[in-house]
Amino acid sequence: MYRKSSILLMLLLLSLATTLPSAQASKQVPRVGYYSRSCPSAESIVKQTVQSHFKSNPTIAPGLLRMHFHDCFVQGCDGSVLLDGPSTEKTAGPNRGLRGWDVIDDAKTKLEAACPGVVSCADILALAARDSVVLTKGIDWKVPTGRLDGRVSLASETSALPGARDSMKVQKDKFKNLGLNTQDLVTLVGGHTIGTTACQLFSYRLYNFNTTGNGDATDPTISPSFLSQLKSLCPQNDDGTKRVDLDTGSVNRFDATFFKNLKNGRGVLESDQMLWTDASTRSFVQRFLGVRGLQALNFNAEFGRSMVKMSKIGLKPAAKGEIRRICSVTN
Repeated sequence: MYRKSSILLMLLLLSLATTLPSAQASKQVPRVGYYSRSCPSAESIVKQTVQSHFKSNPTIAPGLLRMHFHDCFVQGCDGSVLLDGPSTEKTAGPNRGLRGWDVIDDAKTKLEAACPGVVSCADILALAARDSVVLTKGIDWKVPTGRLDGRVSLASETSALPGARDSMKVQKDKFKNLGLNTQDLVTLVGGHTIGTTACQLFSYRLYNFNTTGNGDATDPTISPSFLSQLKSLCPQNDDGTKRVDLDTGSVNRFDATFFKNLKNGRGVLESDQMLWTDASTRSFVQRFLGVRGLQALNFNAEFGRSMVKMSKIGLKPAAKGEIRRICSVTN
């Protein structure tokens, strides 16, 4: 009887040993150094490609950072934002202003030449976002890789992206739905320390902020001196596509100046300024600024942590993912 039980136990263990690896393989779990054997030059190829494009056009840095963010908030970090098509994420309003598509395509072409069918477009995006922050004097962090590319991309799902007019509650809910907390929200929005936005996304704050019928109503949270500056940059009924720095005075450097501007009523987007006016998020802004009496937070260090956390959203299992040969189309 004992011998029979031992044999049955051994058979059970053998069965587990053969089934566990395949079950584990169906779950794509990113890790640092994922391509160290399959494509050792992967990260350096992406880095060199981003550097090359950045030299001729520095605006691709905030563009690539934002593209990764927009990718992760819709369908997870699966490169779905890169897909072409009549009703894909790329065609939706929030994504029309993204830039850096050519950088991703260039990196993919080089990676396919070096390591065919190995590196996903989703990973290229995650690496390019990190490299963009480094190029603008921000922190370097280790990026877990090994994501698969998704096959679904729907413009209708971009409503999950945070919007410039979202209330703080809506912003928090959108982050919470993806496993990100209030500190992550404040930290990741701090990515607006680089880049620009269009006048049409905030001009209502300058000329028609409320619905009382007063056409000259302005957002009272804007500093008077900054209000004059914004009005000169974005005259009423003028070209709404004109670009304005999100972090005045430090638009090309990844630093905490963005939060100082919020404290001084110099946030360009209403949703950004809310980080200071809302009590639940103000304390994090104060900690990034090193306000006395509060435990200080290092913005750059926290940004790296929140980026890693965000980059693990909605990872695709093997059955729903692939390694695209061309980032703009599924295989």
